[in-house]
Amino acid sequence: MADDMKDMGQDGRKDAGPRGGKGRGRMFFRKKVCKFCIKKVEVDYKNPDSLRRFITERGKILPRRITGTCAKHQRMLAREIKRSRTLALLPFVTK
Repeated sequence: MADDMKDMGQDGRKDAGPRGGKGRGRMFFRKKVCKFCIKKVEVDYKNPDSLRRFITERGKILPRRITGTCAKHQRMLAREIKRSRTLALLPFVTK
């Protein structure tokens, strides 16, 4: 009985072993880097093709944790996307 309790997790279920079936393996991701910093490229509202990579199909601006841009370039990117939308170079919403 005591051995059974030792194998139990906090929620009362048995923990999967080191090669057990239910445990998820740890996935390793490559660190995301800012493409604007590396390539020394300025964010420009007049280039909607490069800005389209940073918006979803529905027109939402993708966050930093997904795109990998630094805080400075994310702010510039958001400003230029909004400017490009105002000038009708990018759509506000796609259908």
